This record gives sequence, structure tokens and C-alpha cells, in this order.
Amino acid sequence: MGKSIAACLCFFSAACLMAVFSCAPDKADLVKTGKINTGEYDPEAWGKVYPNEYESWHKTRDPRPAGKSAYKKGWDTDKIIYDKLSEYPFMALIFKGMGFGIEYNEPRGHYYMREDQDIIDQSRTKSGGVCLNCKTPYMDSLVKKHGKEFLKMPWKEAVAKIPAKHKNLGATCIDCHRESDMDLRTNRSVFSEGISHLDKKEFTRQEKRILVCAQCHVTYNIPKGKKGETMGLVHPWKGSKWGDISIENIIKFIKNDPKYLEWKQTVTGLKLGFLRHPEFEFFTRQSVHFKGGLACADCHMPYRRAGSVKISDHNLMSPLKDDLRACIKCHPEKTEELRSQVLAIQDRTVSLLLRAGYSAATAAKLFETANKNRDRDFDRGLYEKAKDFYLEAMYRLIFMGAENSLGFHNPSEAGRILGDSIAFSSKSEALLRQCLAGAGIKVPEVVPLEVGKYLKDRGEKKLNFIKNQEFRDPFAVQEKLIPRKQAGF
Repeated sequence: MGKSIAACLCFFSAACLMAVFSCAPDKADLVKTGKINTGEYDPEAWGKVYPNEYESWHKTRDPRPAGKSAYKKGWDTDKIIYDKLSEYPFMALIFKGMGFGIEYNEPRGHYYMREDQDIIDQSRTKSGGVCLNCKTPYMDSLVKKHGKEFLKMPWKEAVAKIPAKHKNLGATCIDCHRESDMDLRTNRSVFSEGISHLDKKEFTRQEKRILVCAQCHVTYNIPKGKKGETMGLVHPWKGSKWGDISIENIIKFIKNDPKYLEWKQTVTGLKLGFLRHPEFEFFTRQSVHFKGGLACADCHMPYRRAGSVKISDHNLMSPLKDDLRACIKCHPEKTEELRSQVLAIQDRTVSLLLRAGYSAATAAKLFETANKNRDRDFDRGLYEKAKDFYLEAMYRLIFMGAENSLGFHNPSEAGRILGDSIAFSSKSEALLRQCLAGAGIKVPEVVPLEVGKYLKDRGEKKLNFIKNQEFRDPFAVQEKLIPRKQAGF
């Protein structure tokens, strides 16, 4: 009897082991490297050597799950391209006079970054070839081939210089990787020149995982000649340091040279510079995650399994749309708890952004009133002080409106910058009220903003306000300050 039981147990154990091993994954494969030809731009060629990474990169063309992110909805399964001027109506007023005041959409992502330039109102591409800097991997080779005149080349002519097969190719393998050994590298000479001003020569691999993203996720200026012609592209970082590119230093850079004043604001008549998607500057200014040693790729390209190997996921997206898969690797909290923390940060930032935006819009309309009454005896000293405070407010507002995390990349810095923007706009408004009163011009308690006028019939497409896309103040503070009727909806 005992031998029979023992035999049964042995048979059972053997059967279990067979079942386990038959279900177990194959032995982990070694990562194999292959030869990529020097100067190979075609991602398909890279994909033959690195098929898993190529497959995940190719998924950047697919829409993201709808409803996962409260504020960033660029290209979701609802297939809607969201109008940023409808989301933040004050932007239609303050950007009147440039392409961003006509059509300003939430981005669809890397796969569409070049193609979207042909779809958007062409007032956005007036600067010509320089607009391709962040949009095509061929930028440096085109400048090398055609000289700096390529930067001034009319838009359609510049796009025609891209090889036909890759006309719509956005960020790709060669932008971030060296062909010979896959080491991380950058592919924009203008960016390399900008980095050279940051008092840092050597970079760790983790820092390179920031730099490859920063090639495009940075702000830059397009200096203009005396006749308004494009003179090139620069990053406003002189005087800054790695980990400390402040909005104050960026503003100082722009204000110190009139060639960086790229456009004329219709409402105020003032010439201004511009700031674009400053994720790099904002995140690296001593944010919690930056100081903790994290890089962009840790959150937007988390590691995942692809069969029996581990790869960095090249299907880049907001962690919110990826169910915070990157976050839970470090944070013990439940996903929903983490999501609520992210949303709390973004709610507060949106509330401040709206307050800063409508405060700047109010000051802008007072400048408009002053300009319409130039024949009056103004205190020019007060006017100039108001102008300086207004510029300080505007640059901070544009910076935070263009930054794509809605404060999450650096929450404390977001609050500081937007709080200062509100303060500068309020000071500008107070000085303008004093200036106008001294000239005998009566100003109402709440200045009519007429935002509906600026949202109507924009550009060749005759774009209009999309009411259900507007973001309202999560704390309902803004509408107490400026009721919607006075705002002009």
C-alpha cells in the first residue's frame, strides 16, 4: 500500500513539473545588435535589426484611450483634434496677431508631428524652413546641404527638399540613437549649441535620456531681421545653467535684443517674443522627479516585456493614458490614488492659468483703450511702467500655456510662475487705470473682454468657439472675478 501511494505521488510530482515547464517562457534571449548604415534615416531599416522597438514606435500613430486624461486629449479614440483656443478662450485674445491666435491645436503626437504642419492654418508656417527644426530628422542634413538660406526658405519649398518617401516622417530612430552602437545622441546642431551655454560638458546615460527628448521639447526663439525676415533659431539659455533655466533668465534674454520680438500683438500694439513647449526647462528646474534622478524616458517610455526580452517602450504617451504603468514601478499607492494626485495638481494649475490668462487679457484691453485715445494727455511714465509689468506677465503666461504637463512636471514652479504672472498683470492693470483716469477716461469695474469676437471666423477655415471643449475653473474662482457676460461669451 505504501509503495503504491509513493508511486502515485512520484507520478503526480512529475506531471506537475512537466506542466510547469511546458507553460514556462523560453529562456530569455540575448539582445542582438546588428549593423545600421551610417546616416540611415529609414525606420524600417532599423526595424529589421530591432523589431520590438520598431513595432512599439509604430504604435505612436494609433489613437489613445479616450477619457484617461482630463486635460490633454490630443489624439484619442474619439478622433477629435482639440482646439486649444476653445479650451482656453483668453488665448484667442492675447495671441491675436499671430498664427497661434488662428489655429492652435492639442498635438496628436510624434507620428503626426510633420504631417500636422500641412493641416494647420498656414499662418503658422510663415517663418519658412526654420519651422522644420523640431519636425523632421532631416533638418541638420538639409541645412548642411542648402546652407543657412534653408532656414529662410518659403515653407512649401523647404518641405519639398525632404526626400519624398519621408516627407511626413516625424521623430525617428536616428534622432536619438547612434547607428554604430545604439548609444543615445542628439540630432539637432542648434540644440547642441544651446546646451553648450549651460556650463556642462559631460552627461551621464540618464541625463542623455533627458537630452534626446529635449531636442524638441524646449522653447526657442526665431530672430527676425529689420524687414521681418527669418534669421535662424536660438535657445534663450545664455546665462543659465544645467538644472536652472529660469523663466526670469529667458525673459531677460528676449527683452535684451529687439530681434527676438517675433510678432505684434493686435490688442495692445506691442511687439513680443514667443515661447514654445518648454518641457525641458520646466522639468529640469529642480523638480522633485528631476532631483530624484528620473529622466523623461522613465515616465514616458517605461520598460516592458516583449516576448522574452525587456525593451523601453517606444509608444510614447502620457502616463495617464497608459494607466500610470510607469508610476507604479516607484509608487506604492494604488493607481486611482495616484491618478487623483495628478489631477489635483493639474486642477490647481488650470485654475491659476485661467486666472493669469484673463488677468493679462484685462490689461491688454486697457492698453487697447489707451491706444485709441492717444490724443489725450497721458502720463507716459505710468504707461511705460504698465507696459513692462505686462510683458513680465505675458511671457510667464505664454510659458505655462505652452508647457504640456499642466504643472505636473514641476508643480511648485508652476504655482510660482503663474502666481507671479497674475501679480504682474494686476500691477499693469492698476497703473493703466491710473493712467486712463488721469486722462479723463472712465474705466468700468469689470473690463469687457469681448473674447467671443476673437474666437469667431478664424483663418481660412473660419474656425469658431467649440463650447464643450472649454475648460472652466475647477474651483469656480475665475467666474467670480470676471463673470462670463463681461468676458464676452
